[in-house]
Amino acid sequence: MNYLAHIYLSGDNELVTVGNFIADGIKGKNYKKYPRDLQIGILLHRNIDTYTDAHKTVRISTKRLHENYGHYSGVIVDILYDHFLAKNWSTYSDIPLADYVDTFYDSLEDNYSVLPSRIQKMMHYMVSDNWLLSYASIEGIARVLEGMNRRTKNRSGMDKAVNELEFFYKEFETEFSSFFDELIVFSKEKLKELNQTIL
Repeated sequence: MNYLAHIYLSGDNELVTVGNFIADGIKGKNYKKYPRDLQIGILLHRNIDTYTDAHKTVRISTKRLHENYGHYSGVIVDILYDHFLAKNWSTYSDIPLADYVDTFYDSLEDNYSVLPSRIQKMMHYMVSDNWLLSYASIEGIARVLEGMNRRTKNRSGMDKAVNELEFFYKEFETEFSSFFDELIVFSKEKLKELNQTIL
């Protein structure tokens, strides 16, 4: 899953949410250097990724893209699924998306010192361009995919994946909805387990 889903699935604990958000920048056992709630967020992120990558519904989505995008298909699906979460946000939260993401940006500011340097550098662009809110529109997702393609030095062709999003829109949305309901249950159970086992 991509940024918005990871943040949402963290629950109400600010530090767990920040930990989940920074997890990709924390390698191996380095998570143990962080305070307990951040550790929980990092481990939750890893469990969500493992669950997502193995899920049969997600694999249906990635298979649709594989011929054109190869091993980038999973990354693209993560981004597309964040679009459907943002677009259908009121199904999952009573807090308006704009308010929710503003609160999260404030959390990043408040915890700036614990963010890996890569996240610190990225944060300015994320907030100023309001990435998380922009996910709700196809235009916003197109900009994200263009940025990802630039980062691969245009090798991935990910910028063109907005075409598949529009062509297979209903299929992707149905797959997201089905999968995300299961992911919510999994994440709540995993979060409860981590709270009991991480001392």
